Amino acid sequence: MLRCVSRRLSLGVAAAVLGLVGLPAAAQAPRNFPATALRGEVVVVQPPDLLLNGKPARLAPGARIRAQNNLMIVSGALATNQRLVVHYTTDLSGLLSEVWILTAAERARMPWPTTREQAAAWTFDPVGQTWTRP
Repeated sequence: MLRCVSRRLSLGVAAAVLGLVGLPAAAQAPRNFPATALRGEVVVVQPPDLLLNGKPARLAPGARIRAQNNLMIVSGALATNQRLVVHYTTDLSGLLSEVWILTAAERARMPWPTTREQAAAWTFDPVGQTWTRP
């Protein structure tokens, strides 16, 4: 009986370890951004208050913030006065609803619209995650 419990426990631990080992690789997979995502620079003032491209902005209640490894983080984990290049979406009231902190490779992907007008005029390829100017 004890041997059976011990064996099940060790199999459970091994499965958990294998699951955790695979997590970082999955978290580092290329991210797909929606066509509504704009690029900007965020300076954390005091969460949920931010500066977005130098103008006051605010995180929406329940905003999703994804770190460079694509794992979700809470707004309190962002350091005050930290400058971050991000892709973001807004809700109907203009609050930031989704924020992705960009990696160096994602920042290098150019062009990316910074305004809704640009996004409306440019063409987005969702598979290649690229924008084309007219």
